Amino acid sequence: MRTKPGVRALQYVAVVVYLVFLGFPLLWLISSSLKSPQEFASITPSLLPKHFDVSNYSDALNEQGLVRGLGNSLQISIYSTILVLIVALPVSYALARFRSRLRPLTNGWILVSQVFPVILIVIPLFMILRPLHLTNTIPGVVIVYMVWSLPFALWMLQGYVAAVPRELEEAASVDGAGRIRTIVSIVMPLLRPGLIATAMFTFISAWNEFFFALVLLQDPELKTLPLVLARFVGAEGQVQFGPLAAASVLATVPSLVFFAFLQRRLTSGLLSGAVKG
Repeated sequence: MRTKPGVRALQYVAVVVYLVFLGFPLLWLISSSLKSPQEFASITPSLLPKHFDVSNYSDALNEQGLVRGLGNSLQISIYSTILVLIVALPVSYALARFRSRLRPLTNGWILVSQVFPVILIVIPLFMILRPLHLTNTIPGVVIVYMVWSLPFALWMLQGYVAAVPRELEEAASVDGAGRIRTIVSIVMPLLRPGLIATAMFTFISAWNEFFFALVLLQDPELKTLPLVLARFVGAEGQVQFGPLAAASVLATVPSLVFFAFLQRRLTSGLLSGAVKG
């Protein structure tokens, strides 16, 4: 069925509006990171800098502990992503494949837990972690991020597992493969897009999270990247726009690299498990 010209024109307009909506803030951010303080104070502001000033980047790197915060965020995000995948894969497989009276209740709780605001659970989590001496530690934040991202990961992966035909597992069982061998050799390759999408969501969520880290981390040496960026806003609300914009650009690079790395593998190997079986 051929698309009508009017519909196609509306589609192009929607794509252009979407790209402008996404591209303009990024262009403004990069442009602001290259402006001097005098340009910010000018009564005739411009979108593009009149003179490129890279001192904002040196100020962000040298004076605000940005590199240390970047390393902390990278460490927490990677560990959280790995733990979420390790826990979510077997649990989502069990929920999708094994029938139980508790399955509707479990799925309902997974869905309801997503509507809880962060401020509602941060204090109970703090009270749980404090006797275990996990507050103000990287492992404590990793555990909290894992707990926070796990319900969505279970919900997402459960749908991917349910989409895998049972006939493939039954055929592997007839050929003598056990449950674990079937999951590793047949199911997991077919779940690659779901695992990658879950990893991307978990990593970005942990990378951008602010409130949990604000409550759980008091040591300046353990501050994550969002907490470091907040330092550019002074106690009286005075914002260092240039260094803040430069630090924000630098903070965006790792997540973009991570996304680009996984996006290329998001749809590859969708049927590799079935072929190998």
